[in-house]
Amino acid sequence: MKSIPRRLAVLRGREFRLFFTGYAVSLSGSSMASVAVAFAVLDGGGGGSGLGLVMAARIVPIVLLLVLGGAAADRLGPRRVMLGSDALRCATQAATAALLFAGHGTVWALAALAALWGLGEAVFLPALDALLPRLVPAAELADANALTGIARNGAAVAGPALAGLLTATAGSGWVLLIDAASYAVGLTALARLRVPALPAGPGGPGGPGLIAELRDGWGEFRTRRWLWVSVLQGCLFNLLVWAPFLVLGPVLARERLGGAGGWGAVMGAYGAGAVLGGLALLGRRTGRPLRATLAVTAGWALPSGALALGGPLPLVVLAAAGAGVTSIVSGTLFSTLVQRHVPPQALGRVGGYVTLGAFAFGPVGLALAGPLASAVGARTVLGWGAAWQLASCAAVLAVLGRREPGAAEAPRDVRTAPVPSGDGGRGPGAADR
Repeated sequence: MKSIPRRLAVLRGREFRLFFTGYAVSLSGSSMASVAVAFAVLDGGGGGSGLGLVMAARIVPIVLLLVLGGAAADRLGPRRVMLGSDALRCATQAATAALLFAGHGTVWALAALAALWGLGEAVFLPALDALLPRLVPAAELADANALTGIARNGAAVAGPALAGLLTATAGSGWVLLIDAASYAVGLTALARLRVPALPAGPGGPGGPGLIAELRDGWGEFRTRRWLWVSVLQGCLFNLLVWAPFLVLGPVLARERLGGAGGWGAVMGAYGAGAVLGGLALLGRRTGRPLRATLAVTAGWALPSGALALGGPLPLVVLAAAGAGVTSIVSGTLFSTLVQRHVPPQALGRVGGYVTLGAFAFGPVGLALAGPLASAVGARTVLGWGAAWQLASCAAVLAVLGRREPGAAEAPRDVRTAPVPSGDGGRGPGAADR
């Protein structure tokens, strides 16, 4: 792999290259599925209420089970959990496609399958953060996180457009069948990985029970002030800034930015900004990653502020692109900090707490944005959100920005951890976890 550019050096390693290929293919299929499911519900006469039910069925299991998914990743190993997740989601999407082909895609049937998909997603998300440190050297973690972010955002830009075309010409069932096949590719890549072992984890013989494991994971989370304060900021961001933007942005776009086409340009710019930001981040290092993570969150105020000020479409598009850059830079640096400073045996549980804390109030923000806008105006709600984001950025910088996480917290490179002796390498720390 000598032809790989220096900034993509992380792809020279077989394990990460194999995983990344399968993950990118899987994301491409998943990015198309939501469009296909939406039109399957609407074409089947489910209407807006039916679509809301199916969407809720996908989200609720994720919110409820994230922490348990993280515990499963630490107990069983992230690779094993992700294999189960991809197998479940592959079967779920194949079953959904079969129902649609047979003409039995009722709202309740689609909702039940969507809930199973949400279960698979809930265990996959925390396991992903726990797996990456086992695939790449510690020095390349930031690049690995940047590439996975690029893959997610690239798929989010291209997938829905392709899904719309395929749904219109071939039908929703074929799009979901493609998604099932993409999960099969991801499953195959995971099955071929050779993941280094860790010392015996919490789920070994005689180890603590689930409640004790969750308590230990919570201890790892709450004793790191930089971690829980950052998550609290993210929680309030989703409640006060991003949820109102997602709800009220289309409303203002319909009024003064050209409708659906204008809003599509805004969200496309957000995804494109994230991809470009990720590419610029590759191969770059910062001496103060926590401070950089916190400072860049000010960029989240840009699109809400542009809409609140009544800016024209080009300005809003540019602001959304800036928020996309913020998204991937802050996400990459923060994920890398967590992976470097949380013990590898606890990464799944801590990742579950981080994701749950950051997104738990998002649905509340989505529900309240409309009524608040009716009371005080959409631009006022968005303006206060932008102001809050700037204020919270200044506050967390004042609280956390002067001191980086201590080097003593950082675990060793987990790829070189020895296989525990006495069980032939097939016990709790075995390499196939």
